[in-house]
Formats: sequence, structure tokens, C-alpha cells
Amino acid sequence: MTTIISPKQFSPVEDAENIKNACQGWGTDEKAIISILGHRNLFQRRLVRLAFQEIYHQDLLQQLKCELSGDFERAISLWTLDPADQDAVLANEALQKSVVDYRVLIEIGCIRSPEDLLAVKRAYKFRYKRSLEEDLASCTAGDLRKLLVGIISAYRYDGDEFDETLAHSEATILNHEIHGTGFNQEEVIRIVSSRSRAQLNATFNVYKDIYGRSITKAFPGGDYFPTLRTVIRCIRDPQKCFAKMLRASINTAATDKDTLSRVIITRAEKDLTTIKELYLKRNNVSVDEAVGRDCSGDYKDFILTLLGADQS
Repeated sequence: MTTIISPKQFSPVEDAENIKNACQGWGTDEKAIISILGHRNLFQRRLVRLAFQEIYHQDLLQQLKCELSGDFERAISLWTLDPADQDAVLANEALQKSVVDYRVLIEIGCIRSPEDLLAVKRAYKFRYKRSLEEDLASCTAGDLRKLLVGIISAYRYDGDEFDETLAHSEATILNHEIHGTGFNQEEVIRIVSSRSRAQLNATFNVYKDIYGRSITKAFPGGDYFPTLRTVIRCIRDPQKCFAKMLRASINTAATDKDTLSRVIITRAEKDLTTIKELYLKRNNVSVDEAVGRDCSGDYKDFILTLLGADQS
């Protein structure tokens, strides 16, 4: 987690001036930029951006993009954005890939709160002059399109209450659909994209009780069911999913820095401590150690700062 600087220590004007100084001269002082932005919370980063704009009549993000490069530039620019803008940028990048990265859209649609999801869609529309649903629909087809657009379009109830009778009924519907006994995909998509997280978890628990195995263990292959499996896993246990994503991003021939950055940056001020604990428990090595081993340079220093390694 990032350090929250007390009001007496924090000055957005001083931060803006120090970042500007770090960008002047023959070479950029990347360590100075990390030491400032890497230790500022969301509200403070917002104030630093405003101060930078007022003092220098420049967008801080544009300054950073001009001075920095590569994975480090991308990570620190993403960190400097507000959360809704972070997700809007990530969603657009995922849709622009030659093979759409559905995981990013699933994270946004299934893990963000209803209000956060609305904010993401507003930010996306402001940035790209199109709706997120419109772009997502143009990149997908068939049941996959219906599922993903349904998830992104949803405004779920966000409370803890659930209906046990409904859970039994919809567990039966899901079982019939999985085994192809006459139900259509629309029913599955309706359930998964409209029910609250609490209601869905109750349904998944009932499914396991009745049929003796987790619902995700019953899916066949194809493009649609693996995506549905990811949706269900994100709904059931988001932190566990993020821990698995971190492991997968690091345990590759070339570290998947896009996924590594996304998870750490978007969860740093939410539940990163829990994700780190799960990662350590499952892998017998800390995320900090894994990042230190597999990454390098300013990118490594910045990610380790967000992980809190410089505070130990």
C-alpha cells in the first residue's frame, strides 16, 4: 500500500515544482518522480496535477509522457490518473489489441461497484466519444458479445441480502444450460449479468451443494464458456483472481508488465494487502521478491514503491 502523507508534510505546489525540476536539465531524475508520485494517495495526486496545471499551464501527464518511456512511463501515467480514467484507458487498450483481452473488461464489469462502473463508462465516453458498450459490441460476436455487453451494461444491487429460493431455482437453470438440456444462453447471461454478487455467490454455493462440484468445473470448451468461467471466478473471489493474475504475469518467459501494472496500480489503494497475502500463501514467495527478481530499472523501483517494499 502507498504511504499517506500528512497534511503538514504534503504540499501539492512543492510536489509540482519538484517534478518540474526533475524533468529539466540533461536527463530526467526518475527517482525523484517515483519518490513523489509513488507516495501520494489519490486525493494528493489529483491536487498535484491541478497545481502543475496552474503553475506551468501544462498537463502533468503530458509532461511525464514526454520525459519518460516504456513500461515505466505507462505505469506512472496510469497511476496518476483517477480510477475511472484508469479503467477507461485500460478498457480501450484491451479492445484495441489484435486479440481482445476480455479479462480487463470482466474485471471492470464484475469487480467494480455499480457507481464505479458508471463512472468508468462516463470517462470512456468523454475520452473516446463512443460508449464502452458500443466498442465492446463491435469487437465481439454471438453469446460472447451478449455476455460481455450484459456485464458492462449492468447496474447490480450492491447489498449483502440474497434470496435462498431464487438461488436454488437459478442453480437448476445454470445446470440445465451447462449440460444442454433445452435452456438458452440468454437465461445464463441474464442471471450472471443482472444478479448481485451476494445473490450469485448464494446460487454458486447451492449449485455445489446440489451437484457436488463447483460450477466452473462443469464447463465445456469453446470461446464462450472459458470467458463465463472467468466471470464467475471474478464474482466469487476477486482477490484470489488478482493473486492468480500476478502469478501468471510474473511466471512467464517475458514478464507480462501490462497485467502486473494493472493489478498493482488499480488495487494499490483498495485490497492490495490482501492480494499480497494470498500470493505469498499460494507461492511461498512474496510479490515484492518476485517483482524484484523479474523486473528491472525504474519500472521495478516504481512497482516496488507501490507494493510498499521501500517501507519495510
